[in-house]
Amino acid sequence: MEQFGHDYARLCAAAGAAPQEAVLRRLREPDGARGRLDLAAQSLSLPTCSSLGRLLPGAAPFAALALGDCGLSEEGVRLLLHGLCSNTTVKSLDLKGNNLRSMGAEALGKLLRHNKSIRSLTLEWNSLGMWEEGFSFFCQGLGANNFLQRLDLRNNQINHQGAGELAMALTQNTSLQELDLRWNSIGLLGGRALLNCLHSNKTLKRLELAGNNVPGDILKAVEQALDHNQDREVILSEAQNQVNILSKEVLSLKDEKNKQFLDFVDTVDKQKQERARSEKMSAARVSQLQEALDEQYSIMNSLKTKLQMSEAALALSEQKVHNLGELLNAMKQEQNHVAECHFRELQQQKQEGADREGRLLHDLSAAREKNLLLRNQVDELERKCKVQQDQLFQVKQDLTNTTAELKLRAVEAEERLEIEKRRFKQSLEDMESLRVKEVGRMTQHMETSERSMHSRIQSLEAIRMSLEEELSQVKAAALTERGQAEEELIKARSQARLEEQQRLEHLEEKLRLMTESRDEAQNCCLKQKEMLAEAQAKAKQLSLYADGLRRRLDELQQDLDSKEEEKVTELNKVKVELQEQIGHLEAERAAQDGLREKIAALERQLKALSSSHREALLDKEGEISLLLEKLRMKEAEISRMREEEAQRASFLQNAIMAYVQGSPLGTHSSRK
Repeated sequence: MEQFGHDYARLCAAAGAAPQEAVLRRLREPDGARGRLDLAAQSLSLPTCSSLGRLLPGAAPFAALALGDCGLSEEGVRLLLHGLCSNTTVKSLDLKGNNLRSMGAEALGKLLRHNKSIRSLTLEWNSLGMWEEGFSFFCQGLGANNFLQRLDLRNNQINHQGAGELAMALTQNTSLQELDLRWNSIGLLGGRALLNCLHSNKTLKRLELAGNNVPGDILKAVEQALDHNQDREVILSEAQNQVNILSKEVLSLKDEKNKQFLDFVDTVDKQKQERARSEKMSAARVSQLQEALDEQYSIMNSLKTKLQMSEAALALSEQKVHNLGELLNAMKQEQNHVAECHFRELQQQKQEGADREGRLLHDLSAAREKNLLLRNQVDELERKCKVQQDQLFQVKQDLTNTTAELKLRAVEAEERLEIEKRRFKQSLEDMESLRVKEVGRMTQHMETSERSMHSRIQSLEAIRMSLEEELSQVKAAALTERGQAEEELIKARSQARLEEQQRLEHLEEKLRLMTESRDEAQNCCLKQKEMLAEAQAKAKQLSLYADGLRRRLDELQQDLDSKEEEKVTELNKVKVELQEQIGHLEAERAAQDGLREKIAALERQLKALSSSHREALLDKEGEISLLLEKLRMKEAEISRMREEEAQRASFLQNAIMAYVQGSPLGTHSSRK
């Protein structure tokens, strides 16, 4: 309750209003520990009503709420009753002397519709009958309520119309036991309406109608109806007791019946055990068949793993082919690098020849020797070009041979694949599609490699053409230089006669320089020859490596052929084993069909036994009903015998008393 008080104070503070001290004092009183909150004769403000209305939903720490003579406003009543609509602990509500009006009556009707915990409601001195619409709404809520047991409506100015509304509500209500309508204005019509509703209402035990100008005969009729309801409740209780006794007897009979049924169930259980045994045998058989199927599945899985291994081998072969292609690309790159080196060397030689030709222009003898050297160099360059052309021709032949061999192998592989497709179209369609894809990839790879080789050959031919053009340019330059040299010779002859003596020493020095340059040129030629020898050795090594790669490709192709033959043999073996297993499965299926027929026969027997058992149970139930009827007849005969014996005893007693009174002993006793 203290927590309730703290919550009340907190809500009032949140609303901006001070909590009422009287309410806080009542919340701290020891009556709250007994489950009662008494706020009677306390003028509750609207903020207090709002706070209490917000605290009342759900479970409250009290079971009785007294709000009598609190002078509640219409809005305050509405807020409080709205909070009580969803309350689950308040059982008694007192709203005496609050002058409730139409809005209050409607709020009470809503409370009666929604609340399921209130058992007692006191509404004395509220003048609810003055507001017809509100009181009709209140009566509708009362008719819909099936939990209220006591209702006090004294001094509420209820007229005959309000009594009619109450009568309609009482015809629908099935829980109200006490209704106090004293000191109202019900009158004759209202009394008749209430009397008529008591014909259909069997739960109302107490109805107070004093001070309502109701005639006495109606009051007596109401009392009789209430007495009838009480008698009816007593009879119902007695009937309930008899029903309990009969239920005990029926339970004893049921026990006997259950014993018989248990015996029958034991027999059925034995039959079920036999059936379970047969089912176990069939389950064992089925488990054996399942094991055989599992073995077949394991064999299929092993075959699948073998297929996956073969696919992995094919993937490895493809990877090796890819590596070989990369090696060929590397070789081609090296060849391109060598050609570029040769081209650079030729350019350097051209530059050196140009320098030398410029030096030879000064002197006639130097020009002749330079011309000879240039001719020798041109011859050597032509030889080098021829050697390179021979090398290119050999490379072209090797490439054509390799492409032809690869094409032949691709054709052979395609022919083999087509043969295998014709043989194993039905069983290995997926494998054939995979192989076709692999062949397509191989062919695409070969085509791409051929295209790259052709492109490189074209580039080499272009380089060769450029070298030939450069050679032609060099020859033309040599011819022009020769013409210039002849002109210079003519000029030199004219000048030689004049300057022979002066330039003899200079010419000797130039001859010495030319010899040194010749030695340098010879050294360069030797270096170029060594470079050519190294390039030829590298070309031979690459050719040997290409031959090794071809051998590896042949070996891989042979391995693939052997693996394909092994796959074919294994597939044939698997087909034979599958056919054998299918035959075994068909035999086991026939055995299972026989077992199913036996099971169906057993189920028919069980159905027949269950039908016979049901008939026996029906017969026994009929016998039980006959025994019950006999028991009832015997009880009626016993009661009749008891009544006859009681009558006989009374007759004997009367006769004895009459005999005693008529005898002298009776007169003597009377005198005494």
